[in-house]
Amino acid sequence: MKKIQFLIGASSLGSGKTTLAMGLMRALARKGITVQPFKCGPDYIDTRHHYAATGRTSVNLDTFLSTDEHLKELYSRYGSTADACVIEGTMGLYDGYAIDKGSSADTAMLLDLPVILVVKAKSVAYSVGPILYGLKNFRPGLKIAGVIFNFVSSEKHYNLLKQAAEAVGVTSLGYLKQESALEIPIENLGLNIDEEFCFNEFADLIASAMESTVDIEKIINICTQEFAETEPQKPTPRGTLKITVARDEAFNFYYEENIKALKRYGKVKFFSPIHDTELPETDFLYLPGGYPELHLPELTANKKMMASIRAYCKNGGKVLAECGGMIYLSESVTDKDGKNFDMAAVLPRKITLDRVKLTLGYRKVVAPDGKEWRGHEFHFSKLLPGESADGSYLVYNAKGELCDSEILRIDNVIATYIHIYWGDSDKLPFDL
Repeated sequence: MKKIQFLIGASSLGSGKTTLAMGLMRALARKGITVQPFKCGPDYIDTRHHYAATGRTSVNLDTFLSTDEHLKELYSRYGSTADACVIEGTMGLYDGYAIDKGSSADTAMLLDLPVILVVKAKSVAYSVGPILYGLKNFRPGLKIAGVIFNFVSSEKHYNLLKQAAEAVGVTSLGYLKQESALEIPIENLGLNIDEEFCFNEFADLIASAMESTVDIEKIINICTQEFAETEPQKPTPRGTLKITVARDEAFNFYYEENIKALKRYGKVKFFSPIHDTELPETDFLYLPGGYPELHLPELTANKKMMASIRAYCKNGGKVLAECGGMIYLSESVTDKDGKNFDMAAVLPRKITLDRVKLTLGYRKVVAPDGKEWRGHEFHFSKLLPGESADGSYLVYNAKGELCDSEILRIDNVIATYIHIYWGDSDKLPFDL
């Protein structure tokens, strides 16, 4: 079976991968092609843009968080019901968590996929040749299908870029003009996810622009190849528990495979800490990350919901709270302007967003039972010193060095800044 398959890789961060990914996905969809999107790495925001462009859940492919076998199985399982599989890469093509390990190039080679390069052409013309030559030849065996130039000022500018590509044996597939309307706004932790920004219309705008300056048919022809199917996992259901997951404007950063794993243990029900007033009857509560810092007044105003969750926790309820979920369970949050907002006060700790730097990186967590779990941190807030840290958990970065990421535990409540991935494990990182 043959399918359209490619990974979109970039010469550097900020080249416009997400914009071009949305445009290509929508352009293919407008041809009646069913597109399955993927994201290389742990990013939660780009996957939402992919969903807007295709109407299908975008799946994270990450060689640090999961095994190679699990990654291949994910790609095969989700891709099997689509006509095209499009992966948006992460950072620069060869940037990984350990030099180039875990990079977009790593993923492309693992899945034997062609790479469409995205090169930021602002302030460069024929000198792009050596850049393309290096990207093409740096790792033997990596298949470079062609290049799309972004931020191109004119047709004359593009002709110089195209000549440079031809000189080093890279197929030029077209370009996207340098226009502010063709850029996704940058806000907070990354690209905009504001619901007022109409991503459906934006995807159409980018697709229309690409249809006039990018050779979509050539991409289809050179990126159609045999689809490697793997045996799908058939996990065994394990119980009939009531599992409750927070999902609304403030809490929406979670891995789809984590939710699928939870469904093996019972029925998963979603609720909103912003809009609902009472926690549904539950045996396990999962509070994932998101943007609670953008909704502090609404969260604070919903006293009934906070009281309901507080009562559940004090009565021995089981909880996993990650990043934004941990912020919600704290005593209070100080925003960037120094204003304090009361939170659920389950954890005896406070959070500040005032004058803090970005904390970013992969994490390996070693639990008290010796089991290892992998995850990722990405936040612009800080947990202030206090009690409740569980020193029986050890946390390491991607280099294997001990780091100061805390695992908090109060009774049956586990909280951390780390977004843990358990989608490829037969066990969960908590007791159900």
